[in-house]
Amino acid sequence: MSTESAPILSVIIVAYQSRDELPACLGSLPQMLLGRPVEICVVNNSPGDGVAAWIAGAFPRVRCLEPGANLGFGRANNAGFRVTTGECVLFLNPDTISNEAALVHCVGRVLGEPRLGLISPRLVQADGTMDAACRRSIPTLWDGFCRASGLAAAFPGTAWCAGYNLTHLPVDGTYAVGAINGAFMLGRREVLAAVAGPSGAVFDESFFMYGDDLDLCIRVARAGFQVVYDGRVSLTHLKGLSVAKDYDRMAAAIFDANRDVYLKHFGRSAYARGKWRTAFGLWKRLALWRARRRGHRAVRPV
Repeated sequence: MSTESAPILSVIIVAYQSRDELPACLGSLPQMLLGRPVEICVVNNSPGDGVAAWIAGAFPRVRCLEPGANLGFGRANNAGFRVTTGECVLFLNPDTISNEAALVHCVGRVLGEPRLGLISPRLVQADGTMDAACRRSIPTLWDGFCRASGLAAAFPGTAWCAGYNLTHLPVDGTYAVGAINGAFMLGRREVLAAVAGPSGAVFDESFFMYGDDLDLCIRVARAGFQVVYDGRVSLTHLKGLSVAKDYDRMAAAIFDANRDVYLKHFGRSAYARGKWRTAFGLWKRLALWRARRRGHRAVRPV
C-alpha cells in the first residue's frame, strides 16, 4: 500500500448503548484528511442492540467490531488498535462531534513533532463550557484536596489551588500537561505501539472503565513523550451521555479506578500504598458529601 493510499488516521470509537450519539459522531468525521484516507472502527460493547446493522446501512465505510460482550473501555480500544492501520490513531468517545479543522491541526502536530506523544484539543460541552478533564495535572495530595474541598472552584485563577484542572492557564493556549481526557486521545501509531510493548495493549486491560486514560498518559510521559493540550482548536463533547444511567455506581468507580492508577505507579512501598488508599477514601467521601449538599447526583473527580 502506498503512503498516499494508506490511512493517515484511524479513529477508534468504543460504543456502549450509544445508538443515539453515534449518528452525530460518525457524521462529523471526514473521509479524507490532508489528502489521505481516514479509517473508522467502532467497537460495540453492547451486543445485540442493533448498532452493527445500523452502521452497515448508514455508514458502510465504518468497520464495526462486535466482541459479543462488554470488554470494558481499555480492552475494546486495544481490539480496535490491533485491527486498524492508520499512521495516527485517535481514541474517540461516541458522545463527541468532531470537525475537520481540529483534526487537521492535531494530526499535523503529531506528525510534525517527534516528541509529542498524545494531544487533545479543547473539548467544549453542549452548554458552551469547557470540559475541564481535557487538561489535567497528575494530581498531588494537595491538588486532590483542593478539587474535592471546593478550593479549586473558589480560586480557579490561582495556581496554588488550581493545579488539578490547570484552570489558571489560558484555555486558548497550548502546553504540556499531565493528562488529557479519554474522550479524545490522538497520537502516532509508532509511539502508542512502543508504549504498548510486546503485548500490543495500548491501554492496561486491568482497568475496566475509568483510570485507563490517566494510566496511559503516565506511561507515555515516562517513555519520554509529551502529553499536550492545544486550546487553539476545539470540538464538542456531550459529556456523560453514554454512562449517565447510573451515576452513583459510576462515581464510586471513578474514584476507585484513579486510586488504582496511583497504587500502580506511585505505590511502591507499604507507606505509599496506605497513603494513597487513605487519601482517595477521604477524597471520595468529601466530594460525595459536597455533591449531595448541592443536590447533584453526578460526582466526577476528573
